[in-house]
Amino acid sequence: MSAPLSHLVPSRSAKKARFDAESIYPILDEALFCTISYSIDNKPFSIPTSFVRYEDKIYIHGSVGSHFIRQIATGIPVCITVMLVDSLVVAKSAFSHSVNYRSVVIFATAEVVEDYDQKLASFEWLTNKVVPNSWEYLRPVKPGEVKKTTALAFSLEEASLKARSGMPNDEEEDLGLPIWSGLIPLSNKRLTPVSDELSENIPLPAHLQHL
Repeated sequence: MSAPLSHLVPSRSAKKARFDAESIYPILDEALFCTISYSIDNKPFSIPTSFVRYEDKIYIHGSVGSHFIRQIATGIPVCITVMLVDSLVVAKSAFSHSVNYRSVVIFATAEVVEDYDQKLASFEWLTNKVVPNSWEYLRPVKPGEVKKTTALAFSLEEASLKARSGMPNDEEEDLGLPIWSGLIPLSNKRLTPVSDELSENIPLPAHLQHL
């Protein structure tokens, strides 16, 4: 069993919050993208990017020339957010509408991955997360490509989860109204791959046939 993560007390909807790794890790493993927010010279920035979790850290990659990467690589505090939406909650009143969701908020500072093998491994983890089982199929990464890319790791020590599930919570006086209420499920999934012109005569590889 994984160790509990540090507690962060939410200012609102605290009853929806959880702080254990068993709740947080599955959300981070399912989500493909996060948003990294930070402040430089009292100016706010918020950048979406792909990420991968491995053990008790998440990893992102970017060009060594990226202004965003260079800024957060200095170790400034960042806030990383992830959200998965499962369904729209339709109540009998617009003010009772809601969303069933799972979200994670992480407060951390970046750790630059210097070790070449760990850096390359983090590329493999992210590649296989975005396109499962594709790393071995692809042309091997060149050392020069690794050199041109910065890998950053973020601890999950200060992470918290908030989530909602279930049906609408209508006001008691609205329960008898002849207005439909319930859930509209949402789905985000990989669909059938579409070949580009150079791949029209190349068979779809096995790892893309059952996404």
